[in-house]
Amino acid sequence: MKQSDICIIGGGIVGAATALKLIQAFPKKRIVLMEKENQPARHQTGRNSGVIHAGVYYQPGSLKAQYCREGLQRTIAYCKQFDLPYEQCGKLLVATNDAEMERMQSLFQRCQENELRPEMLDANQLKKREPNITGLGAFWVEDTGIVDYIKLTAHMLAQFKAKGGEVLYSHQVTALAENESGVTITAAQKSGSQDAVSQRVYQSQFLVNCSGLQSDRLATMMGLDIDFEIIPFRGEYYLLAEKHNQVVNHLIYPIPDPELPFLGVHLTKMIDGTVTVGPNAVLAMGREAYRKTDVDLADIAQMMRFSGIWPMLRKNLKSGLNEMKNSVFKSGYLSLVQKYCPSIRKEDLLPYRSGIRAQAVSKNGELIHDFKFVSSARSLHVGNAPSPAATSAMPIADAIYDRCLALM
Repeated sequence: MKQSDICIIGGGIVGAATALKLIQAFPKKRIVLMEKENQPARHQTGRNSGVIHAGVYYQPGSLKAQYCREGLQRTIAYCKQFDLPYEQCGKLLVATNDAEMERMQSLFQRCQENELRPEMLDANQLKKREPNITGLGAFWVEDTGIVDYIKLTAHMLAQFKAKGGEVLYSHQVTALAENESGVTITAAQKSGSQDAVSQRVYQSQFLVNCSGLQSDRLATMMGLDIDFEIIPFRGEYYLLAEKHNQVVNHLIYPIPDPELPFLGVHLTKMIDGTVTVGPNAVLAMGREAYRKTDVDLADIAQMMRFSGIWPMLRKNLKSGLNEMKNSVFKSGYLSLVQKYCPSIRKEDLLPYRSGIRAQAVSKNGELIHDFKFVSSARSLHVGNAPSPAATSAMPIADAIYDRCLALM
């Protein structure tokens, strides 16, 4: 049985940042990171929009607001230190009607409360900055940036290994058992071209769960009584045709609709020079159901048994049906973009990868918007880490370190 002092589950950006933080803090400890895929950042981290968020939307005083603001600065500092590609291109939030103009004022004030320095623009100033964007007004947030989170994750894990850490890929946790001396971890290890599977058993004095889409399942596997469940929402993107790579100079976001739980479809400059459109937010038929045709019957059965799913669906029925309609009919999706960028045509929307948002939902059907931690005597679980978790990965890692000190 292989022994470790700390075992981290999850090879996304939060797991990688946590592994690096812990090996820096405890250089003499045996620290292992375990990931079920054969490479890092295969799920939420590798399928997000690549935005380094500034903290525009988040409730002042919340963990999201605090971690995002700090995470922005530290992510850029890390990229500068190691010469990783990033761009602090800024973003514009564009109002296209009177109702959005009114909501924009409240959002502008929230930016100021979150210690950002937004700049209000009228229609003429907006057109000067973004000739292809149409709106009644907008405000500019200079701090927002873009990065390649896959490269960032891989670099952090390389640093972790260089400092003595160990990464175990193709290890899917199948059982966890906590006792006075630590946690026994049983994992199915895939190996060889035939994907042969063998069971491996590991013992760790402490376990950190950063498994994103599977975080609630690992917490339950440990015997913890949690009051939430991860519900997957697929975010579908399109890639703009190459002729539109210069269509915007900055990131372009709509003013969020308060009736919708997510931010709405936006234009995103990518670090490779392309531009994507998205995402929407459609209830996914599986935690890794990235294609519209993907269905995981076991995931659906678990979701339907969860007491919070039905009140959540009732509260968001109208917006959910509209998102599904726009997912099926490209013209509906396109109309969301043409509100502020009328030059985009249906033929400009090319296929692109989808992502899955791991959204924690409470037993009474409320979407849990802030980060959430759950612990036992020998474990710490990141129970909810939606956007801006990638931006906030290093502050989340610090929070995990602080909690580990208190628990270990």
